[in-house]
Amino acid sequence: MLAVLRSAVLLGLDAVPVQIEVDVSNGLPQFAVVGLPDAAVRESRDRVRAAIRNSGFNFPPHRITVNLAPADLPKAGTSFDLAIALGLLATEGRLPDQALTGTLVMGELSLDGGINPVRGVLAIALSARRLGIPRLIVPPANAAEAAVVDGLDILPVSSLAQAVAAIAAPDTVERIPAPAAPISPPGSHPDLSDVTGQIFARRALEISAAGGHNLLLIGPPGAGKTMLARRLPGILPPPSFEERLESSVVHSVAGLLAPGAGLLDTRPFRAPHHSASHVALIGGGASPRPGEVTLAHHGVLFLDECPEFGRRALEALRQPLEDRQVTVSRAARAVTFPARFLLVAAMNPCPCGYRGHPTRACACTVAQVDRYSARLSGPLLDRIDMTVHVANVPAAELTGDPSTEGSAEVGRRVRCARDVQRARALDTGVPTNGDLRGRGVLVACRPDEAALRHLRRAAERLGLSARSHHRVLSVARTIADLGGSACVQAAHVGEALQYRG
Repeated sequence: MLAVLRSAVLLGLDAVPVQIEVDVSNGLPQFAVVGLPDAAVRESRDRVRAAIRNSGFNFPPHRITVNLAPADLPKAGTSFDLAIALGLLATEGRLPDQALTGTLVMGELSLDGGINPVRGVLAIALSARRLGIPRLIVPPANAAEAAVVDGLDILPVSSLAQAVAAIAAPDTVERIPAPAAPISPPGSHPDLSDVTGQIFARRALEISAAGGHNLLLIGPPGAGKTMLARRLPGILPPPSFEERLESSVVHSVAGLLAPGAGLLDTRPFRAPHHSASHVALIGGGASPRPGEVTLAHHGVLFLDECPEFGRRALEALRQPLEDRQVTVSRAARAVTFPARFLLVAAMNPCPCGYRGHPTRACACTVAQVDRYSARLSGPLLDRIDMTVHVANVPAAELTGDPSTEGSAEVGRRVRCARDVQRARALDTGVPTNGDLRGRGVLVACRPDEAALRHLRRAAERLGLSARSHHRVLSVARTIADLGGSACVQAAHVGEALQYRG
């Protein structure tokens, strides 16, 4: 006797629906899971068996084969548990006919029948809406992020027994409303008014935020490089709904959304340690997962002590800095992750950190300084729009009047400049000046004759590459936007050239 349950349960894997088939036939009481499962999926047999029995149901006394189709796609994670259990109960007649049709199920089972949260629910919910699946059964801790997606009926269930009851009578399940758009309270980011002095570096930070320009800070220990970088998110414009949604999907897939959370309300700020491998930075693994460049999507990636990162990790940044995405290729498949981030890197001027210091002598040889500087290759530096030398602040300024512009005042100017760039995006096709490439630079910048002459002389004298030439123009365009100028003038180009190192 052979009974096969088809099209009963749909489960999302990497935002791709997977059909689960349960083959129940006479024979030995064996439970097998096929379809390229990883260790966590294979172990679901023991979790499902214990959860069914401890929930008051009889476990089928048959030979059971669970096929996770398509068979050539590797399956990973624990989100299949609840779907497998419901599929088995359906074959035993414990669920009404066609009760699972049009339902997407996800959740990890505990041995006592409880349901634990899983990662990637937001991405799966978006895929379900695209595929026309109207109902989702999810763990309560994941319900808020699933409820963000309009047009879906979200059924939060905390146990296997409750899931069976919810399928039989969906109207009895209490729905969770979509979370309201959160508002970041004032002071949720460190304020720029904490930074004393550093007028040149503060100006560079404002330009970087206004145009989305990558920034390199060079200075001795304690000069304030990290302090400046950590205040950059506070002057960036609040993320739009689409940006919050994209960032939240990435964090959901990575399992970094807090239980019960909806969308992220602030731009991500990622500061990996310099011992991070290139896989941790770019993404990868046997089952590819997003790295730091993707977790910083629509936010800031801060690399403190940048030359201490491995050369392979640093060189891997070149492609995502240019393409705003990263493709991780493995034997089984290739995955493309978004990586539209603002890079801020910080480094010392030499290994000891005191080269050029007014009061402390540098102990490094010329060869040591050259080797240290060479850890950042020319092609990588060419992709960094602005380089700023951060000097120590004199003690008199540290103990003087601390009144300086705060993040709110600077942020208003940054938002105005971003509004100008969004209006221009109809012609350039890119949201910020930092994304301008090729023809977009010429369309957006429109330098006057004096600015062109100034740039040509500087390009010849400094030996600027074509990319550097365009980067200078894009930074000058941002300076003009901050100043309310319709065209790029010589003064804007002159200031932009100051940031070429």
